[in-house]
Amino acid sequence: MEDFIFKTMASSFALLVLNIVIRLVNNIWWRSRSTEKLLRQQGIRGSSYKLFNGDISDMKNSAIKASSKPISLNHQIVPRVFPFVHKMVQQHGNVSFYWFGRTARLIVADAELARLILSNKNGHFIKPPRNPFIELLTLGLTTLEGETWSKRRRVITSAFQLEKLKAMVPEFSTSCHSMIERWEKLVQPNGSFELDVSVEFEALAGDVIARTAFGSSYQEGKKIFELQREQAVLVSESINSIYIPGFRFLPTRKNKRRYDLDVRIRAMLGGIIKKKEQVMKEGKLKEHDLLSILLQCRDEHNSLTTEDVIEECKLFYFAGQATTAVTLAWTMVVLSMHPDWQEKAREEVLEVFGKRAHDFKGINHLKIVSMILHEVLRLYPAIPDFHKYNWCETKIGNMSIPAGVVVCIPVPLLHHDGNYWEKPDEFNPLRFSEGVSKASKDHIAFYPFGWGPRICPGQNFAFLEARMALAMILQRFSFELSPSYAHAPSCSLTLKPQFGAPIVIRRLETSNKLGGC
Repeated sequence: MEDFIFKTMASSFALLVLNIVIRLVNNIWWRSRSTEKLLRQQGIRGSSYKLFNGDISDMKNSAIKASSKPISLNHQIVPRVFPFVHKMVQQHGNVSFYWFGRTARLIVADAELARLILSNKNGHFIKPPRNPFIELLTLGLTTLEGETWSKRRRVITSAFQLEKLKAMVPEFSTSCHSMIERWEKLVQPNGSFELDVSVEFEALAGDVIARTAFGSSYQEGKKIFELQREQAVLVSESINSIYIPGFRFLPTRKNKRRYDLDVRIRAMLGGIIKKKEQVMKEGKLKEHDLLSILLQCRDEHNSLTTEDVIEECKLFYFAGQATTAVTLAWTMVVLSMHPDWQEKAREEVLEVFGKRAHDFKGINHLKIVSMILHEVLRLYPAIPDFHKYNWCETKIGNMSIPAGVVVCIPVPLLHHDGNYWEKPDEFNPLRFSEGVSKASKDHIAFYPFGWGPRICPGQNFAFLEARMALAMILQRFSFELSPSYAHAPSCSLTLKPQFGAPIVIRRLETSNKLGGC
C-alpha cells in the first residue's frame, strides 16, 4: 500500500514537473518561434528570435552610440532618434519586426496601415501590457480600455470644448505675459540674453496647466508638477528594460523615491480636491478649471471617483506640460535655423494684433504661425511613437497580425517618408497651406496627436497655447541659436533636445511701442 502511494505521488510530481517544463518551454520558445514563423510566411522580415532578451542589448547599444554625439544642423533626425528601428526598416522594409524580450514588436512605418491600426475599428488593438511603474505616473484616460475608457473620454472631451477653451485664454495670456516680462528684464542690461528655452517652456507649460487645471489653487498645482516631473524621469528609466516580477517591491533607493513621490502627489491633490469640494458645497464656485469640471461630472453623473479625478489631474500634467513645452522649444530652434520664416511669422503677428492684446479670435487668424507649428510637429513630433497590443489575431490590409504582438508606429519615420511628403527633410511650412491631407500627397500621414478614437483630446488646448506663446515672443523678440547649441533630438517619453536648447534673444525696438500682452 505504501509502495502504491509512493508511486502515485512520484507520478503526480513527475507530471507536475513535466507540465511546468512544457509551459516554460512554450512561454520562452515555442510561442515566440510560432509568431516568427507566421510573420515570415507572409513575407514580413525581421530579426531572429533570441532567448530571454531578444534584441534589447542591440537596441540599447544603438541608442548609446546614437546619443553619444550631436548631428549636423539639419532635420534628418530619424537615425539619431530611432537608430535601431531605422536600421531594421533599412534592412527589412517599412513593415518588419524585432524582439523585445519574448514579445515580437511589429514596426509599421506605412501610413495607410498605421491609420487602420490607430482607427482600431475591430477593437483588437489595446494598450500593451505595461510596466507596473507606469501606474505611478498615471492611471488616467490613456491607460483605460472598453466602456470605462468610453465614459471617461466623454468627460475629458467635455473639458476641452470650444467655449471652455475660450474661457481659458486669459489664463494662457497671464502665464505667457509673466514669462515675457521676465525675459525683458533679462535682456534689458545688454540688449541680448542667452537662455535655455526648453527649461523656460517647461515652466511656462506647467504654469498654464496649473492655472487651467486648478484655478485659484494653481500655486499648489505647480508644486505637484515639480514632483510629477521627477517621477516621469524615474519611470522613463524603468520602461525600456524588461520588468522582473516583484522588482517594484524591493526597497531600492529609486523604488523608495518613486513611492514617496506618489504618496506626496496624491496627498497634495487630495488636499486641493477637498478645498474645491468645500467651495462647491458653499455654492461659491466661479472657476471653470479642469478640476472643477471633473468634480462636477463626478457629482452629477457618478461616473468618476475621487481617485479617478486624481489620476486625470496627473495625466493632464504629463500629457499637456511635456508635449507643449518640447513643441515650443523645437519651434524656437527651427525658427532660429530659418530666420526668413521667423520674420514672416513676426510680420503676421504684428499685422494681426498691432498694439492689441492677444485674444482667441486673433490667435485663430495666425495662418503662418499655424503652418509653422504644423511643420515643426511633422519634423519633431512631441510623442515620437505609439504602441498597440494585438490581443487576438487580426487582419489589417493584406497582413495577418498574430495574437500577442505589439505594434510599434514610429511617427518620425512616417513624417519623413518621401512617399507621403515632398522633400520630407526640408522645413517648408507652405506644405500645410491647404490643410494636412494636401500636405501629405492626399494621404493621411500626419500623426503628432495620434489618430482615430484615441486621438489626444487636448490637442486644441495645446495648439492654442503654443500659438499664443509664440505670437507673444515674436512680437517682442528676435532670436538665434547660441554658439553652444548642439543639435541632438532624443527620445525619452517625448522628443527632447538632449543637451537643451540655448537661444540668444534680443528685444525688438518695435516692442517698446506695443501695448500689454
